[in-house]
Parts: sequence; structure tokens; C-alpha cells
Amino acid sequence: MTFTPPDDDIAEPEAPPPRPLINRRSVLAGGVVAAAGAAGLYAAARPSPLPRNAKGQRKITLAWNANAICLAPALLAKEQGIYERFGLDVELMNFAGSTDQLLEAISTGKADAGVGMILRWIKPLEQGFDVRLIAGTHGGCIRVLGSRRAGITDAVESLRGKAIGLSEITGAGRNALAVLLKANGLDPNRDVEWKAFPAPLLAAAVEKGEIQAFVDSDPIAYVLQKNSGGDLVEVLSNLSAPWQDRVCCVLGASGDLLRRDRASGVALAQALTTAASICSQQPEAVARAFAPYAKASVEDLVAVLKMQTHDHHPVGRDLHREVALYAGELRDVGVMKPTTDPQSFASRTVEQLFA
Repeated sequence: MTFTPPDDDIAEPEAPPPRPLINRRSVLAGGVVAAAGAAGLYAAARPSPLPRNAKGQRKITLAWNANAICLAPALLAKEQGIYERFGLDVELMNFAGSTDQLLEAISTGKADAGVGMILRWIKPLEQGFDVRLIAGTHGGCIRVLGSRRAGITDAVESLRGKAIGLSEITGAGRNALAVLLKANGLDPNRDVEWKAFPAPLLAAAVEKGEIQAFVDSDPIAYVLQKNSGGDLVEVLSNLSAPWQDRVCCVLGASGDLLRRDRASGVALAQALTTAASICSQQPEAVARAFAPYAKASVEDLVAVLKMQTHDHHPVGRDLHREVALYAGELRDVGVMKPTTDPQSFASRTVEQLFA
């Protein structure tokens, strides 16, 4: 079947007079104007470069939590000039709000990047923030402590039927322990009871018998265990199997930063992982630098740094693999959506910065 146009019974308008020929000079001039216009439009559409200081170093704002000894590399890199060595002028933003707020701050440009616990980032990143994970900085900073007087031992099975205290009932501590319990044969939704307490009251809640174990991060957990007179025992940490070779905290950067100046993202990742390596090699120096921010002695901070794995810095495919593993495990304990595909999630959230 073919389409036949109807008869054309409408008078055609008169043809316009021929336009004067355009000489070569006008063509060239027009071309220059058009090119300039196109360049202007391109410049307007192109992301503006990062601002620089008087030394030509690119200025970046990095969000971190000054209460967490595991994030000491962010401070160390500032105090030892490591950022400058990589051509960066980094302003540290002490961020103590929720991870959702942190990711919002990064994705809206209030901070260019941030560093923190991966188990706090993964679930919010499922919502689609314009933030990409670019490097891991270390492993191990959450620990589960239980009371020997309440029957808790270093065996995971001893947690069965017990009440576990948390400062955030749906936070990273709960997510971490839920996965670890499941990996060790306990149902996190039926075999234990979860109770919320303000973080400073967790140890007191154990003494009163309201809970038998709790989840907290170092150096607080380390100090509480040390001062418990031998009562508190470590049952699990995020260096327990199957996480013994995984990263705990990660560096994330805004999509805007990576689009504007990818080299700055690379430099920031290199600076932070360099500082993290110093944490594993010179924990005493790092502890002294961080002590003014911590509620712990230099000796306690050194002990904590030696417990963590500051020589583990996955990037690229390695970081992708670890994020996919975490996403699958969190999905299996009901934290992530049941429709989440771990590989697709990792591909969407991990930047192959060094490819």
C-alpha cells in the first residue's frame, strides 16, 4: 500500500529574489563569528575548572569525622603537607551529621569529597546521590563487645538469645553485625534482640543487665574494653571472617568534581592512601597528631591503629569487587532492596579512577 498525496489546488507563493552572492571574505568573517559563537557556547556548557590558590594548587573541601581515629589519614595528610605534594589545597570540613546529609553535602557542592565508613554509605547511595566511590583507606573500626558476666564469650554463638545495644538502630553497626551474624549461622532478625541506647550509655546498659553486648567504634570501644576490668570481650569486628580482607572506610567524590577535574580526584585518592600507609608504618606519629581530637591517650590510639589495616587501599576493580560483595550481603539481610543487583550497583557507584 502506498500513500498518494491529494491534488495541489493551492496557489504557490512567488519565489523570493535571488540572494546576492557571498564573497570569500564574508564567508571567512562569518565563519570566524560562527566559530566564536560556538566556542562561547561550548565554554558556557563546559564545567568550570576547580579554583586554585596563589601557588596554583587546586582547592578542594574534604568532609571527615574528627571523632574517628580511623580517619586520621585525612588530618595527617594536611599536617604533613601530603595534599600539597599532590598539588592540592585541601580544606577539612568536620562533618558529624548523618551519612544522608554528608552525601547530600557532597552531591550539592558543599563539599567536594568525603571519607567515612562504607557501611554507612552503601544504603544511602542506593538512592542515587551524584557521588562516586574512588578509593578505600583502611579496614576495621567497628567492634562488638559482650559481657563475660552475662555469658558472652569470643564465640559468636554466645550472642544467641542476647540483647545487643546500638546507638543507631538502623545504622552501620546494626548492618555490619547483621551480616556477620548471618555469615556465622545466626539469624539477625530472630536469634538476637536489638536495643537502642545513646552511645555514652552503652557500657552502663551492660552493667545494668539491660543488654549483654553492644556495637561501637574505636577508640571508644577500645577504651571501654580496656577499662572493663576484663569483663568486656570482643566477639566480632568488621575484620572478622568473611571481612578480614575488606575495606572499612572509603573516599567518595562528587560527580561534579570528577567531571570538572578528574586529575584532582586521582590526586586526592593518592594523597589519602599515602597518608593511610603512614598510619600503618608510623602509628605513634599519627596518634600524636590526632590526640587533640580524641578522647583517648596517645598509647590507646596507637593500639587502635595497630588493630586496623591501614595498608589496605582497594581502588578500581578491587574496590568494585568489595562494594559488590557488601551490597549483596546487605541485600540478603534486608538492608538493600531485594531487586538490587550487586554488580550493577558497584558499577554505578565505583569510579574506575585509575583505569
